[in-house]
Amino acid sequence: MARDTTDATLVTSLDDLVQHLQGGEKPAEAFRIGTEHEKFGFYADDLSPVPYAGERGIEKLLEGMQALSNWEPIIDDGKLIGLVGIDGQGAISLEPGGQFELSGAPVRTIHDTCRESNQHLREVRQVAKALGIEFLGLGSSPTWTLAETPIMPKSRYEIMRAYMPKVGTRGLDMMFRTTTIQVNLDFATEADMRRKMQIGMRLQPVASALFANSPFTDGKPNGLVSWRSDVWSDVDNRRSGLLPFVFEPDFTYRHYAEWALDVPMYFVMRDGHYHDATDVTFRQFMDGALKGRIADAEPTMGDWANHLSTLFPDVRLKRFIEMRGADGGPWRRICALPAFWVGLLYDETALAEAEALTGDWSFEEVSAMRADVPKNGFRTPFRDGAVLDLARSAVAISKAGLQRRARRNEEGDDESVFLAPLEEVVARGTTSAEDLVRLYEGEWGGDMTKVFRHLTY
Repeated sequence: MARDTTDATLVTSLDDLVQHLQGGEKPAEAFRIGTEHEKFGFYADDLSPVPYAGERGIEKLLEGMQALSNWEPIIDDGKLIGLVGIDGQGAISLEPGGQFELSGAPVRTIHDTCRESNQHLREVRQVAKALGIEFLGLGSSPTWTLAETPIMPKSRYEIMRAYMPKVGTRGLDMMFRTTTIQVNLDFATEADMRRKMQIGMRLQPVASALFANSPFTDGKPNGLVSWRSDVWSDVDNRRSGLLPFVFEPDFTYRHYAEWALDVPMYFVMRDGHYHDATDVTFRQFMDGALKGRIADAEPTMGDWANHLSTLFPDVRLKRFIEMRGADGGPWRRICALPAFWVGLLYDETALAEAEALTGDWSFEEVSAMRADVPKNGFRTPFRDGAVLDLARSAVAISKAGLQRRARRNEEGDDESVFLAPLEEVVARGTTSAEDLVRLYEGEWGGDMTKVFRHLTY
């Protein structure tokens, strides 16, 4: 997230929190697509990670991007930690280990997403080249240990870094050594939100297999196809993973708000300063738990929006829906991820077909699938078949949905062209991670430097 919210409107009741979520509703003709992607920066000469400070550091990269784009700087405790586009249209931010993220503007089509990503990567390369920096499209950092990974000077990350080891064993790996591609999608009504959240939750392990791309850590194969997904098995289970109440037929905004109320907070921001609030839930905050600890101790709508951004379920509800199950990857995957979900959820026929495919999958079945996919990928069993069968069905439904949307570029191509990388992996029946390991153990001769050359943007 590039910038935390500062809306000072006081929260007076649970209804305010529910109405905040409901405020995301919009008519279908106003639906937009917001794509986020992260990538690892490294020095081309020795493949080491890029620190924040120094003449060739991330700070200089951000300064160069600001000069090139004229975007507004985001400052945290005197440090440049991101940029935001004109009128808030898009942002560049830093993840804890220096992963460089583009949070794309809300756009109408996947063609727009790809143009945006192309422009961003072109500008990043232009600035980074003079600094000797390149970028890697992989779901986990393949060689750097946690100790070797730089730490970015963002206040909210300082709080998270201290808190994560208290609530799980893998939180620091998640923060510092993983990347993702995500898409943010809209909903029209509570019923529409429910359908999309439920389909998204059930299909998220399938998406993890389709985008599995993190088979290396600490300089060697890790035995998994999605190390990143496996990390999420023990980050902070009170705020992450599958949410059983989403599977219920009567799931509502209020159910999500009630759950969020009882998850510990990370921080409260006042006058640009972050106050550690990890010992307090939002419900306790509303009951006065921070009185005497901070000024202006009454919760605000900005506090609620910020709290929602610190929850990490596989599908996250804010004033839009975030799909969070995919590993980071090369350029074609940046466009394939939003294409996959838009095809499934922005066409009524596809939405109904996806609902028919997944509607009777239980929480227990999806949980078992989610636990198995990081190791077995497409081979993960499900009922009488395997995840590969589900992936083929989902990609086919998505493709037909994109074709019916018929959003065409100047060459007359509809958005289904962006599913090509997914059609390739389901045709092969192996994940990208398995293909990388095969190259590593075969023609690359165990040379990890070839991984960088193969997946550099």
